[in-house]
Amino acid sequence: MKIRVVSSRDEILSLNPNEKVIHLAFRPSNKDIFLLVETCPKLEIVQLPSSYQRTMSKSMEMFLEMQKIQLIEGDVWGHRKDINEYYTVPSSVMNKIRNMKVDGIPNDKIAEKMSKESKLNQKMILYILNKKYIFAGVLRSFSSW
Repeated sequence: MKIRVVSSRDEILSLNPNEKVIHLAFRPSNKDIFLLVETCPKLEIVQLPSSYQRTMSKSMEMFLEMQKIQLIEGDVWGHRKDINEYYTVPSSVMNKIRNMKVDGIPNDKIAEKMSKESKLNQKMILYILNKKYIFAGVLRSFSSW
């Protein structure tokens, strides 16, 4: 899974309209949030560092909620924007999540355990768990039987 990292408001207009998960590495204004939602109509998650999220207005939180866009606190640890504009959740993390799900472990337990191991927020892990691509590799391996 890829998370598009946006490090300045100047990048918003150049975003792909199909982006679903975005990490804002700057403190967004209300205008920036409106522009982001307009530029990316398929947006599902906006992730902000905790210090930025605490300063976000309640009206913007309500606006995102009305648009059915989750606001998640978190960071993209160790990501270098100068090398790649996307942070990719490591395949080892995705495999662990998938294996725990296949083993029948409840989603909240998976999110709790994997957030400690991967430094991803529990809400981001729950988002991954609810997406169909978590089982894409599993389905392919069963079809070869």
